[in-house]
Amino acid sequence: MALSAPREQAHTLRRLHDGSGLLAAAALRKLDDNLPWYRALPAEDRSWVGLVVQAGISSFITWFSDPATPPRGASEIFAAAPPELTRSISLQHTLQLVRLIVEVVEDHCDRLAAPGAERDLREAVLRYSREVAFSAAEVYARAAEVRGAWDARLEALVVDALVRDDADDALRSRVAALGWSGHGNALVMVGTTTDPFDEVRTAELRRATRRAAGDALVGIQGDRLVVVLGGEGDLRAAAHTLLGRFGPGPVVIGPSVPTLDEAGRSAAAALSGLLAAPAWPAAPRPVLADDLLPERVLVGDTSARRTLIGQAYRPLVEAGGSLLDTLAAHVEHGRSLEAAARVLYVHPNTVRYRLRKVAEVTGWDPLDAREAYVLQTALALGRLGRL
Repeated sequence: MALSAPREQAHTLRRLHDGSGLLAAAALRKLDDNLPWYRALPAEDRSWVGLVVQAGISSFITWFSDPATPPRGASEIFAAAPPELTRSISLQHTLQLVRLIVEVVEDHCDRLAAPGAERDLREAVLRYSREVAFSAAEVYARAAEVRGAWDARLEALVVDALVRDDADDALRSRVAALGWSGHGNALVMVGTTTDPFDEVRTAELRRATRRAAGDALVGIQGDRLVVVLGGEGDLRAAAHTLLGRFGPGPVVIGPSVPTLDEAGRSAAAALSGLLAAPAWPAAPRPVLADDLLPERVLVGDTSARRTLIGQAYRPLVEAGGSLLDTLAAHVEHGRSLEAAARVLYVHPNTVRYRLRKVAEVTGWDPLDAREAYVLQTALALGRLGRL
């Protein structure tokens, strides 16, 4: 760009300096008239935007005095405002600001440019606005990268706190900062991963978890992968869709809990299940932590012990009759109806009837080999508890 004469350029520059306040005021009026998102901003953010507009106009005038130098970038223009402003206004909004300032300067070219230099001033504005627009994209890209790195660290802290069952007010504020809505239930699923997660794989995993459930958090702890899901949909079904994201080996889904504050209980059950899963080689993948109760008891999980006693042994004791004795005879004599009937001096059909009642009372069917093992473990724990 070259003006027709240095004298005309100097004349235009003086008029730009004198009219900078006029341009800023006109730009702010146009912002308020044409951009609904600007009117919706809090007063403090509107004032910051006003400073950015004034800085942009001043930056253009400074560059116009020596067009051979590169234009000042958007990072310098945004330096007058706090970094948080990039959260309040998007890149699209920033580009609208740039276009609006261009329009304002163009509208005032006839008044501000030296006679005969109007076209040169318009071309200078367009060139400058293009450079600032590209620079603005870089500013937002860097801001997004910083936010992404910060969010990843914050997410790791949150997941670690949930695993340690360390829920407090600080955890709630951190989860809110990560966008957790808090609607519906929550559950934790855990597994292993053989390959290290780089930034690309980690980002893809987070996108997948957020597609699967309304709320999601991801924690990568060495070779262990922890996923927290939340929402009002079927969280177990959502967990199944993420199975391929885990490495080989067991994947355990913890019980659903009403709120994220209780997710530590789901995490404890899932992690205990992951430790105990090798004791049941035929376990499905993924497997529910509550389906691993006997194995979890073997690794010292007191919660699993209480669950088995509370949901299997105690209900049979309270049911009275001969259900507990019938179950004991059945599991201790090879799960044979005839053998149990001989011990109890009853007909095999009576044993079958009583075992159906056991299934109704406890939820586990003694005629199924796996569930009979669960009941046998519960029976042994209950007997130990009476010693």
